[in-house]
Amino acid sequence: MNQKAFASKLYYGSCCFVLFFVAAAASFNGYYDKWRFREAGTSASMQEASFDAMVDGTAARPFVYRQLLPMLANWIDRRVPEQTKDRLFAARDPGGAPLRESLFSSPVAQNRAYFLRYWIVYAAVFLFAWISVYAMYLLCRSVGYAPATSALSAVVMVLLMPYLMSGGGYLYDYPELAFFALAAWMALNFDWWWMIPVAALAAWNKESFLLFIPALYPLLRRRSSRINALAGTGVLGLTCAAVYCVLRSHFHHNPGGTVAVHLMEQIQTIPHPSNMFSPEMTYGMVLIRSFNPLSVALIAWTLWRGWRSLPRAIQRHAQIAALINFPLYFLFCNPGELRDFSLLYIAFLLLLAANLTKWAGGPKIAPRRSG
Repeated sequence: MNQKAFASKLYYGSCCFVLFFVAAAASFNGYYDKWRFREAGTSASMQEASFDAMVDGTAARPFVYRQLLPMLANWIDRRVPEQTKDRLFAARDPGGAPLRESLFSSPVAQNRAYFLRYWIVYAAVFLFAWISVYAMYLLCRSVGYAPATSALSAVVMVLLMPYLMSGGGYLYDYPELAFFALAAWMALNFDWWWMIPVAALAAWNKESFLLFIPALYPLLRRRSSRINALAGTGVLGLTCAAVYCVLRSHFHHNPGGTVAVHLMEQIQTIPHPSNMFSPEMTYGMVLIRSFNPLSVALIAWTLWRGWRSLPRAIQRHAQIAALINFPLYFLFCNPGELRDFSLLYIAFLLLLAANLTKWAGGPKIAPRRSG
């Protein structure tokens, strides 16, 4: 690589670093202002999945199964000396106010027993939001999209997240997006056994990753035989199932259940389309909920315009994800929560990239092969 090419690569890499950070920060702020960590004392309080209940392990099932960040926070908290925690708790900003009050308005963040764990989870959720942008960018590049298209698609997707978190948003949503994108990228570029630790961590974060595994088969198949891709899909599924079983066994005494059935609520909302126009605050603005006729029409239009441009493996991935996600949405998800279509995040990201490529007047992609 000559000096000019290196300078150009360094420049654009630096620009992406800043752009991805700003996009992740804006998206995370949109989520945090809207939902916090569902703790008491905030407008988004949810007792069965509040921050303190999650880190204490007393949250209701199935929320309590999503333990990656709560257990990480507990692990770090136990290893920080009490004297250090006392100094951090008593730290003050330049104006003399307690630092914890300057940073967070949450009552839980002012509690000596929880403040450090709150800081850890806050930082970790943002970090996963940032990682998700990089993972989505790398995925788009692996599929064959131009660098600018890939970067813009990743930024648009992460900025849409607070809108998709309509009716609910949780501390495990950004890690879920990051793991989906990372797994899809790895499936296109690495042998499946490299994905085992990622699958275990992703299932530890949320059991939905187990349902995402079958949709990875077409991506694994692009660079390996049918038998190898099936074996990889099976082993990854067993890894996720094992993690889930351990968590389920550990928290089997918690209130709640394995799933929450919402089919009757879904049916009852069908005669009342006015529910689609209920107000909701997003990015500091009062808007209607994201599940509304306009957003549904735009998503359908994005699908119609971009579908034919997608590589066959991505189409198969999207079809498998849809076959799994749509029935589960109507059975087990609250009406109007677009975040519950999370198995389709990757397909939608690549549809955005396909449409942006058309907008830019670029040529059809030629997917790159690795290995």
